[in-house]
Amino acid sequence: MQHLFKSERPFIILDGGLATEMETRGCDLNHELWSARILIENPDIIRGVHLAYLNAGADCIATATYQASIPGFMRAGCSEQEAEALIRLAVELADDARSEYLASEFNGVEILEVSPSSETAGEPLRDPPLIAASIGPYGAYLADGSEYRGDYSVSDAELRAFHEPRWRIMAESSVDVFGLETIPSLREARILLDLLEETEGVRAWFSFSCRDEEHISDGTPLVECARMLSESEQVVAVGVNCVSPRLITPLIDHIREGAPGKLVVVYPNSGESYDATRKCWTGTIDPVEFGDEAVRWFRAGASIIGGCCRTTPDHIRQIRAALAKEVVK
Repeated sequence: MQHLFKSERPFIILDGGLATEMETRGCDLNHELWSARILIENPDIIRGVHLAYLNAGADCIATATYQASIPGFMRAGCSEQEAEALIRLAVELADDARSEYLASEFNGVEILEVSPSSETAGEPLRDPPLIAASIGPYGAYLADGSEYRGDYSVSDAELRAFHEPRWRIMAESSVDVFGLETIPSLREARILLDLLEETEGVRAWFSFSCRDEEHISDGTPLVECARMLSESEQVVAVGVNCVSPRLITPLIDHIREGAPGKLVVVYPNSGESYDATRKCWTGTIDPVEFGDEAVRWFRAGASIIGGCCRTTPDHIRQIRAALAKEVVK
């Protein structure tokens, strides 16, 4: 499970916005299940999106389970058994995409045995890609934006009971690492850490949503969150996601202060803002600029870097190109 995170490579590239690329391919995600809806309606699109990110240079792809949960699927009309099968399907789709990528790009030869192409000459050889189990917060199930507030009106026991079924399925699957994403509160992070330390053999990264350059969404200082996670051997990295790119560098400083022995993971959104009145996104999503920013995050101490909402395979391609150029200077 840890081989990529324990390698000597200077950086690891995550994928970008899964839902963003689904919408580009014509999917309607205006639903409380969001991207998990496509597991029911058109799962082959998910496999295709995974493959697109692998072809763009991602070292790790995340399953389409951020907003997938047993209660969520049952609320949408599935049985409990069908809900569990859909979560397993998400892992199978990522596995299929990885297998197709390896077979087509390298003709079945281990990536570690392949020499760099002329386009990546000088870049460290790529390890076989990993699959991360995307574990979204309780707020994603609520579908009311509370993953950016953390103001849940449930007990710790109820919060744990929500996470446990999906956690159990993922722990028994072929995923390589858990990606605990967009965590808005210290309370939810503690519950997830308890689950992690009760599950032998599982490794995870913790990634928080943040309200500013110092605090996570519930107002807890990020350094305090990092400090809580710093002693767990099962935590491979601590970081932030779905925040504005302009906040990333100071947030990295707080992570490194609180958890100096951990890798730092960052995958911000594109930097755009949603105009609810005009019902459109405003701002820039230039992939080349995003790649340039990734170099700054790398220099600040992040070594696991990708994109979140509104980022695309082009963003991942530019991150990879920019970081490859940086490390061979």
